[in-house]
Amino acid sequence: MKLNKRTDRGHGSAYDRGRADSWYGRNPRPHYFEGDSLDSPKVEKKDMTEKQISEYWAGYDDNEADTSMRKDWG
Repeated sequence: MKLNKRTDRGHGSAYDRGRADSWYGRNPRPHYFEGDSLDSPKVEKKDMTEKQISEYWAGYDDNEADTSMRKDWG
């Protein structure tokens, strides 16, 4: 199992992916990318540390707390 030690909030990080899932109204599904989103390998929840899962939820919850932070599909 490959574990990424990212703790940042950069593009593709667990935090970033949590925010994005909330922004786009997707069901929360912890994951992150080893580099930039969609341009690098995806790491699923089963391969994440508890810290990485916590970072995902922090991003999701931070975005959910601001109701103006939603994709306008209109």
